Amino acid sequence: MVSRTALVVLALIGFLVGSCAKKAEDVPAAYVSPLTYQPYNCQQLAAEAERVSQRAAELSGVQNKKRTRDTVTTTAAVIVFWPAAFLVNGDDAQTAELARLKGEFQTIQQVSVQKNCGLRFQQG
Repeated sequence: MVSRTALVVLALIGFLVGSCAKKAEDVPAAYVSPLTYQPYNCQQLAAEAERVSQRAAELSGVQNKKRTRDTVTTTAAVIVFWPAAFLVNGDDAQTAELARLKGEFQTIQQVSVQKNCGLRFQQG
């Protein structure tokens, strides 16, 4: 039979792990309508893809740093000092922006294929 204290500790661990920020590669792309980029010509699509890609790369670094910080804080909370659990931030506006940028990048790719732009996209 599992003690009540053990159940509380397990519940706390589950909560803390679930509230950590996601790794950048685990942030799903948000939907962005292709209509947004329909007026763009191939040169404009390429420039926009570059801008979106650079910003997404910046945010990916920030997101991964947050993930690492949250993981360290969670470990400290479970092992050493449970009030540290309140320092775990999880996902925030930057995560939402990263999801939007991933969606924009996917949509730019789709529109460039529809317009036969011949652009080559590298997934980071």
